[in-house]
Amino acid sequence: MKAMILAAGLGNRLRPLTDHTPKPLICAGGKPLIEYHLENLQRSGIREVIINLAYLGEKIRAHLGDGQQFGLEIMYSTEPEPLETGGAILHALDMLGEEPFLLINGDVWCDLDLALFSQHSLTETQLGHLLLVPNPDFHPQGDFALASNGQLLSDHENPNSPEEIASQRFTFGGISLLKPKAISDYPDKRQKFPLVEVLRRAINHGQITGQVHRGHWSDVGTPIRLHQLEDYLSAR
Repeated sequence: MKAMILAAGLGNRLRPLTDHTPKPLICAGGKPLIEYHLENLQRSGIREVIINLAYLGEKIRAHLGDGQQFGLEIMYSTEPEPLETGGAILHALDMLGEEPFLLINGDVWCDLDLALFSQHSLTETQLGHLLLVPNPDFHPQGDFALASNGQLLSDHENPNSPEEIASQRFTFGGISLLKPKAISDYPDKRQKFPLVEVLRRAINHGQITGQVHRGHWSDVGTPIRLHQLEDYLSAR
């Protein structure tokens, strides 16, 4: 199995830290964020990793190289400009191949066991399996409703069916197992578009499942959240 790490974002909410440093190379606990993902992938047995590059991408390439220092083979998908999450995957499809792959947001930190998560088996009709987390303070409404059988029911903020109303909503944790055809077969794909469009369509067709992770998870999107992660890592 291959993995793809999304690392092309501008990191505007972390400025001025990201004025000269790409967000995946911002340090927490004395280590760049992206290195936590690479080490976790290596422990999980995954060896081939695709990283998309745009904003200050050459600094990421220079820091990580070919991945040998992490026991990995790193390939880079260079974008002419940030293509958003869906466009980034579309741009890298030739590298990803046809088998399910792990997709990881470069700006999250999570103590998830990737080896166990990657063993989830997608049925013939399923297009993906998402990691969900309890809603953080900055996103209290969540993203998706989760049924007792693991089926994602809705992405609507105002559920209207009894099943949706009875189901708890969670936040997408930025880690997923996806089939490449979720993107290649998406009828509205274009050079630049968000992955959430694909997920919403697949959810409405009953093709996405999810599981809840109740360990530590952090979206390092602002200086405050970065400091919170620093405090957590220093206390471990």
